[in-house]
Amino acid sequence: MQKTLFALALAATTLTGCSTPVAKLSDGADSIQVRIDGQFDGGKCEWLGDLTGSEGHWYSYLFFPNDVMIRGAINDLKSQAYTMGADTLYMINPQDFATSFTVFANAYKCN
Repeated sequence: MQKTLFALALAATTLTGCSTPVAKLSDGADSIQVRIDGQFDGGKCEWLGDLTGSEGHWYSYLFFPNDVMIRGAINDLKSQAYTMGADTLYMINPQDFATSFTVFANAYKCN
């Protein structure tokens, strides 16, 4: 019984280790500008909506470092923003959880 459990755990670890948790970036979404600075003036842009981007699952922290999950959450935001027609994201408040990473942003069309 212990050997079976060990084999299952090893297989799950191996499979999880071979996959990447990073959300795929939509074609064209790499052009979205991410702003976090106080110099950004959203009043000069058209506000399109609030977005939430996240990456990670209850087990992710065991296999992936935070920087990988942060990149996935930002890719998620950028892909959503691109679908909305936005060209700029103003990040509001990152939420770093023990098992995942979530970011909140406002989407704008500035150009």
